[in-house]
Amino acid sequence: MQPKLVPLAECPCARTVETVGEWWSILILRDALQGFTRFDEFQRSLGIAPNMLARRLKHLTESGLFERRLYQPRPQRYEYVLTGKGRDFFPVIAAMVAFGNRHLAPEGAALVLAERETARPIEPVMVDAASLRPITPETVTVVAGPRASPGMRQRLATIATMRPVALSHRAG
Repeated sequence: MQPKLVPLAECPCARTVETVGEWWSILILRDALQGFTRFDEFQRSLGIAPNMLARRLKHLTESGLFERRLYQPRPQRYEYVLTGKGRDFFPVIAAMVAFGNRHLAPEGAALVLAERETARPIEPVMVDAASLRPITPETVTVVAGPRASPGMRQRLATIATMRPVALSHRAG
C-alpha cells in the first residue's frame, strides 16, 4: 500500500521502505546477496514459515528485486536471482552491518564485512562519487529534484526553516 500523502509517496525513503522495509524482506535480500537463490536455502537460513517466505519472495519479485527462474521442470522448482535493482541494495545491507556492529553489539561483532580475496575486515563508508568526501548529516542536505511536486517543495521549505534549529540542537 502506497502512502496517501503525495510528498511521502514521492520520497525515495518512503518508496524504499514500502518495497523492502519489512524485516523478512531485508534478511532475504541479505542472504541473496551472499548467494542464496532457492526457496529451501532461504527457509533453512532464516527459519521463516513457508507461507511468509512465499509472500515475501513474490513481493520482492513483483517489485523487480528478484527474477524468478525455473531450475527444475519436474516437479517445478524456481530459484530467485537478484536483478540489478536487487544487487543495488547491497550498500544498504553493508551500512546496516556496520551500524549494528558499531551500536548494537556491546559484546563485539559476531560478523564483519571483509574483502573476498584476503578476508581483511573492511569498514564501509558512504562517499560522494565525484569528490570522494564522506556523506554525513553535517555535509549534505536534501533539495527538491526536478520532478518534485508542490507538496514536496513545501515540505522541504518547511524543513529549511527548521534546519538552523536542528543543526544547533545537534551540536549542543
